[in-house]
Amino acid sequence: MPTYPIASYTKSARLFALYQYLPRDKAKAISLTELMIEYGDDPNNFANERKNLENDLIGLNRIFTDIFYSEALVRVPAWGQNISGKTARFYIEPSFSIDIINEQTVFFWEMLDKYTANYLPISFKQSITDKLTQLHRQDKNNFHQSPLGQWQDHLITLPSVVQAPILDNEVIVSIHQALLQNCQLQISYQNKWEGKLTQRVVYPKGLIFIDNMIYLTGFNPADDHIDDDVLLKAHRNFAVNRITEANVIDKTLPDWVGRDAFKLESLRKLGKLELNDGTQIHLVLKVQKYACQHLYERPLSEDQTISIIDYAWNEVLATVANTHRLQDWLVSMSQLSVVIEPPELKTVILERLKSGMQLYNEKN
Repeated sequence: MPTYPIASYTKSARLFALYQYLPRDKAKAISLTELMIEYGDDPNNFANERKNLENDLIGLNRIFTDIFYSEALVRVPAWGQNISGKTARFYIEPSFSIDIINEQTVFFWEMLDKYTANYLPISFKQSITDKLTQLHRQDKNNFHQSPLGQWQDHLITLPSVVQAPILDNEVIVSIHQALLQNCQLQISYQNKWEGKLTQRVVYPKGLIFIDNMIYLTGFNPADDHIDDDVLLKAHRNFAVNRITEANVIDKTLPDWVGRDAFKLESLRKLGKLELNDGTQIHLVLKVQKYACQHLYERPLSEDQTISIIDYAWNEVLATVANTHRLQDWLVSMSQLSVVIEPPELKTVILERLKSGMQLYNEKN
């Protein structure tokens, strides 16, 4: 709260004080009458101070639009609309911040913009692009004169074979709010193989990014238990694009959800963040020599070793989680690799390859 009434400050100080005081949440948007509680407290000069407050809000909005190219100060009803007979309310877009532009900042956003082009949903990607545009406009001349001013001329992205799914922005906002406020979340979920939506309450833990898919990981409601393995049975992952609606429930998560055993890194090590059989396997592959090169650059595991068998083949050993993604990758290698161990995985890959060959051999 301001120490003195905002109206007593100089104009520049008033604008900055208003920027700090305005709420960052549409649901908490504040009216002129409510703003006047902190803005001015002189009953003999109330009308003039209220008029000054209106002018200061207009001036603050002009600064945001003219300098930052941002509609950060939101009025409901919107600026320019007639508010006769209505109570106007104001708030600052929660995503807005006054950034200091420097080479490190620009480099970070440029790289993020390019690197995530094929991995994040369009709505997420657009927010990054908008942020970069905002940074460029804040100091356009200096930016173009700097070495990084031409950075974007030396970057290009190619489209993915499979694009990221479309996400509902309101769902993302609710998930974000529930995670930060440690609250329960009610979702409407469309299971992949079922025709109707299911309504459920979940205890959210975080978001998982796998290739270009995003999953919400959390727990079904469950009573506390001394045995973590019992509680792990309530763990679930939900594809965010299949969540059609999400609403934050004004109930905090139970204490057990915050245990170290249920942190995201712990869940990852337990193999709970993607489809798998929950086991670590010692993978032995026979890989064609020229196809093995990318495994030097991007190893399957920290303990991976590669040895030469002959002029055409290498042997790859690695300790990995037995996930569906691993199986998909092995199938995609087809004639370039052969699973030697474990035999159970070799059987699975062989059956999938045979099934694929059968489809191609069928007469359409």
